[in-house]
Amino acid sequence: MKRYKALLATACLTLFSALAGAQQHPQGGGNASPEVPGFKGKTELDVRDSTPDWTPFTPKRAKEGAPNVLFILYDDTGLGAWSPYGGRINMPTLDKLAANGLTYTQWHTTALCSPTRSTLLTGRNHHLNGMASITETADGYPGANGRLPDQVTTIAEVLRNNGYSTYWIGKNHNVPEQDIAAGASRKMWPTQQGFDRFYGFLGGETNQWYPDLVEDNRFIEAPYSPEEGYHLSRDLVDQAITMLRDQKATNPSKPWYMWLNPGANHAPHHAPQEYIDKYKGKFDDGYDAYREWVVKRMIDRGVLPEGTVDTPMNPLSTDIINDADLVRPWDSLNADEKRLFARMAEVYAGFSEYTDAQVGRLIDYLQKTGQLDNTIVIYAADNGASGEGSPNGSVNENKFFNGYPDELAENMKYLDQLGGPETYEHYPTGWASAFSAPFKMFKRYSNYSGGTADPLVISWPKGIKAHGELRHQYHHSVDIVPTILELTGNKMPAVNHGVEQYPLSGVSMAYTFNAKPDGPTQKHIQYYTMLGTRAIWKDGWKAVAVHAPLTSKGHFDQDKWELYHVDVDRSESKDLAAEYPDKLKELQDAWFAEAKKNNVLPLDDRGPAELLTIERPVEEKVRDTYVYYPNTAPVPEGVAANVRGRSYKILANVEITDPNASGVLFAHGSRFGGHALFIKDRKLHYVYNFLGIKPEQVFVSPTELKPGKYTLGMEFERTGAGEHGESLGKTKLYVDDKVVASGDMKTQPAKFTLSGDGLCVGYDSGDAVSELYQTPGKFTGGEIQAVGVTVSGKPYVNMEAEAKRIQMSH
Repeated sequence: MKRYKALLATACLTLFSALAGAQQHPQGGGNASPEVPGFKGKTELDVRDSTPDWTPFTPKRAKEGAPNVLFILYDDTGLGAWSPYGGRINMPTLDKLAANGLTYTQWHTTALCSPTRSTLLTGRNHHLNGMASITETADGYPGANGRLPDQVTTIAEVLRNNGYSTYWIGKNHNVPEQDIAAGASRKMWPTQQGFDRFYGFLGGETNQWYPDLVEDNRFIEAPYSPEEGYHLSRDLVDQAITMLRDQKATNPSKPWYMWLNPGANHAPHHAPQEYIDKYKGKFDDGYDAYREWVVKRMIDRGVLPEGTVDTPMNPLSTDIINDADLVRPWDSLNADEKRLFARMAEVYAGFSEYTDAQVGRLIDYLQKTGQLDNTIVIYAADNGASGEGSPNGSVNENKFFNGYPDELAENMKYLDQLGGPETYEHYPTGWASAFSAPFKMFKRYSNYSGGTADPLVISWPKGIKAHGELRHQYHHSVDIVPTILELTGNKMPAVNHGVEQYPLSGVSMAYTFNAKPDGPTQKHIQYYTMLGTRAIWKDGWKAVAVHAPLTSKGHFDQDKWELYHVDVDRSESKDLAAEYPDKLKELQDAWFAEAKKNNVLPLDDRGPAELLTIERPVEEKVRDTYVYYPNTAPVPEGVAANVRGRSYKILANVEITDPNASGVLFAHGSRFGGHALFIKDRKLHYVYNFLGIKPEQVFVSPTELKPGKYTLGMEFERTGAGEHGESLGKTKLYVDDKVVASGDMKTQPAKFTLSGDGLCVGYDSGDAVSELYQTPGKFTGGEIQAVGVTVSGKPYVNMEAEAKRIQMSH
């Protein structure tokens, strides 16, 4: 008993001590509170006895007077295209900005879209960003995995953390293909990379009349139709103005960073007719003559030094170059080819100027609202003019992607419709060469400046005293982020989210604002590598390895190297390798040192077919049966059921409640290639639109569908392949288990589109697959339970067609 009382007394003392401790330590009975960095207040049991401190919880404000930043980035535009440089394409907005700012003559990029954009996001070389090439060619090496690593922070995140609003408008192309899906990871999407808002498209290209749109983190449809005046360039600027207007309504003192990336000048080339008509006859002299004309203009304007030599349009020997990159001499074309090719250049020019006019509306808005004076406007392009149109161009580049020949007679039918919704146009290689004058080659070639030399104009009324001047200092896309950081008074963090960051690869260009036009550059070295091509610039000299991309030739150790003194030979016309072997060896060694430093190796010139067969990690296993439900977001082709080169079935469980039920049950693709199952005039229809070639392949049930429950569908049984790899076979149309129509049919060997125009159930997004209905073609008068797509057998793969798809895609 005594022992029990002693234990009870001890327990009571312990309890009283605990209670007392709780009063002294109100946040955990004696356990220490988590330390909050920077908190200078006091916390007690009662808030009345405590002192708050908002310091560690208040978002950081930007520095007083910090400038806004507007970065306008075009696609696929060489140095010889635009009016500020002497080109024939009028750019009134850019002309005004150049007159009030600086035009740079030696600014360079990586030669491709995704890699250049990654450097503009992070200030690191593209291999440090994992972007050796476009995201669609990721191959699992540190420099080529297609995902920004944790060791790089974007300029948007830095600015947002330092008091800026951040916006991304337009093209992205830095999200892995398998992540462009409604259920995929959004880690690489813009709003997870430091941007407050995003409005645009995630893929490498999109239809400018019927774009594939994303708003923030969700897929959306365009707000109105082309018949109502829609064009993507206009929509993007409308959204940009709306975002800035909304921001100023609530946070007028807060600066902003906006990255505006129009679809121009990437294919498809689409523009309003009145802008195309502005250029009627302007390119009738042909691309050979244009190149000579523009080089003289560039010299007269001081863009190029006196004595600059124009280089050949076919500078590489036939044993090195890819045949798809050859240029057909203008005087070898027949009259129809000249008319067609000239019109394609007119469309491209109209597309460019129309987009510039839309940018002008944004500049006017900034002027009217008093924001332009303290806004740094950067206006540039991400790589040289595009040579992906082949020597013959196309009115529907999806034919080329599918290995299906364009026929001149067929193309001439669309001569007056080029640039409109009826075409998906890309000009021939001759114009890529002309618009990249005076340099050799064009986009994808990182060894020669035709792929890397790009327009850049910077205007900042409050911060740049010089107006209308040229700047010849040598710089690169990695230098833009350091420039913005210096001008906004910020630094790239050494550690972010607990991860040590790669150092910046670039140097600030801010010193050029007050420099002499020919003053020395503060950049000293820059390597180039893309798809097996490579070069290095160092202190005014450039070493070039002679190699062509996507040729699968390998043997990089056998590459011939050329040497150019680009300080005096801007167009790289005179090879000095034999005269200065020591200088060449110095630059070769420097390239290998930079390659090691930046995760460049291994070099990869594999052809598209080989790149396509690379196995990449995917979240969902490939299967034989896919089930889709109505009114979900479009399913991108990269993750949708693959019906290419194989037999397949589409079955829809549908209940019809209205005798006049109509609309789309299933649709995938667009007017340029796709297929759809739908009800029209109370009858079941299946259409396979083969590359937009008319007439469409149509199967229709002879009897009308009355109210009731049905299984509606079709079946394609592949029996062989055609001359160009297309699948041949028999199609049957079903109402329940009854065949109601049948016949021969052929299907495309490759994708319906490069990106977008995804698989839909209950409607058709974007451009309608068939001319028998109009988008959105929403199903009404009943209910779709689900649609199943079943594929059978090992798919026949036309690697030539698939290869062209990836080769042409940027």
